[in-house]
Amino acid sequence: MINSLQKVWDSPFDLIRDMDRTFNNRLGVDPDDLTAKYPVDIHEDDEGLTVTAELPGFTKEQVDVSIDNGVLTIAAQRDSTKPDNGTTHLRERRFTRVHRQFTLPTTVDPTDVDAKLTDGVLTLGLKKKEEVKPRKIRVN
Repeated sequence: MINSLQKVWDSPFDLIRDMDRTFNNRLGVDPDDLTAKYPVDIHEDDEGLTVTAELPGFTKEQVDVSIDNGVLTIAAQRDSTKPDNGTTHLRERRFTRVHRQFTLPTTVDPTDVDAKLTDGVLTLGLKKKEEVKPRKIRVN
């Protein structure tokens, strides 16, 4: 006869937490790594670059955008919120920190950046330097 281990969960939320831990461990997700990734699109045209980053749940006060030595950094951080009273059955919305860096081409003017956060989407407009923009030459 084979002995089997059986676990009894106090609530369905305990079962969900255990399943989540098992799933993350099999995928190689480190639960201690609190820096998350987020999707980013970068588009270039004759006028400059447009960087679009999904930052759902972050306010503009929680987002930090900087350019230093040609490196664009987008970071955001929010603290977890805890209810003042009652019992929490499931807690997935914890402290969250996201961070990405991108090396900008030398054609980008780091002093001319437009940043907007709307509905959880950060849009950065980075203009190219005037001397590198294509110019139309009039033929006489």
